[in-house]
Amino acid sequence: MLPRTETVNSEEVIIYLDLISNFLKKKPLMKAINAFIKEKDKFNALTSYGVVLFQKDENPINVYDLKDAETVTNTINDAWETREIEKSYLENGLYEILAYIFRKSRDTRKNYRIIIISDSPSKLSEDYYNALYDLLIKAKKFSAFIDIIRVGEDKFFEDDVKLKVISSETHGGTFYCPSEKLLQTILGSLTQNKKEFKIIKYDEPEQILKEDKVFYERLAVDLISLSPEDQEICDICEQAVCPICEAHSDEIHKCFNCDAKFHSCCAAKYSLAKNIGFKHIFRCINCETLLKMDEDFVNMIYEEDLEEDLTEIEIQEPIIEESVEEPIIEEPEIREELVEEVEEISEVEQLIPSSTPTKKVRVGGFFGKEITITTGIKKVEIASHAPEIIKPPEQNVSITNLKPPKRRGTGTIRLCKICGATIHNARNCPTCGAKAD
Repeated sequence: MLPRTETVNSEEVIIYLDLISNFLKKKPLMKAINAFIKEKDKFNALTSYGVVLFQKDENPINVYDLKDAETVTNTINDAWETREIEKSYLENGLYEILAYIFRKSRDTRKNYRIIIISDSPSKLSEDYYNALYDLLIKAKKFSAFIDIIRVGEDKFFEDDVKLKVISSETHGGTFYCPSEKLLQTILGSLTQNKKEFKIIKYDEPEQILKEDKVFYERLAVDLISLSPEDQEICDICEQAVCPICEAHSDEIHKCFNCDAKFHSCCAAKYSLAKNIGFKHIFRCINCETLLKMDEDFVNMIYEEDLEEDLTEIEIQEPIIEESVEEPIIEEPEIREELVEEVEEISEVEQLIPSSTPTKKVRVGGFFGKEITITTGIKKVEIASHAPEIIKPPEQNVSITNLKPPKRRGTGTIRLCKICGATIHNARNCPTCGAKAD
């Protein structure tokens, strides 16, 4: 089987400029971005770049997969004078970028670093943010990281909480830049923090909501047929004939992106074990492109596996418990009570004919002594030395016949006038000896 890629070196950095004020001038901005790209290329030559910038007509300039700093700065320079300067479109720009990432993830697997440089809070309603948050949860599964740089002299912004939620949910950070000179330093720190990207692994399986099923089904791609020149060997089982169904009719199909090959049964088994949250949607074992299979077919394989597991459980041999020696009872009182109980039952056994059906029981719990009792006699009466208590029949009593309880001794209790002690049925105080009048 082809190895599953643990480290993703291919990376795209998308710079989203949400700048509507004149706090940050074009020249220092271009200088900082140019230095950032050149420094970034030293760490990872496979990095590409994108630029998103809204225009006055509310349409964004969105250019992706640029290869060098000069192309990026030229794109920003051409769109700078016609940029939107009336209001922030923070949420709208992120919608556009995330949609691009989801589309691109169908073809290739890489990490996406979104750097937002913003100077004004967004005035859009909470509905925009709630819809964006739903997309951010999905973006984490596509290795998308969002860093936000808020430029401006203000120490606090009304959307600070929203910015920190957006960045923290995607394992990024929020930075505050009160001067133009500090921008280059902040961008440089982002370059150093992400020298190598790794797919984030969770100890617990990722939670995917059932209502997102249509989203992932539309994003995933079906396996395609082999080309005439392709070798018919499954990359999972490494055989021509499927070892699961052993049928030549189980044709091999492949991933459209990297040509990794799969038997239908092998792919279904792999999807059941390595799916993204829905049994029929999984990532390619080679390039990790999102793939899907027929859901009914995968459910059929799942039910067959479940039946086999239940059958194996039914035919298992019963477990034989090891005999446990009878423990020694240390407390004499418990030992005497147990002996009396056993002797009393033994006396009953002597009165029962030998032909009566019997069975063995354990007296005193799991570790008690095993004895034999009858099962054919419905009731065995044992004489008791205690006299039988006969309860008188209950009679209804009229409430007029009830009398209040008598007070007992309340008139003979007094307090000593000298020391205050209680004197009960005595002439002298038991504490000081004074007479009780």
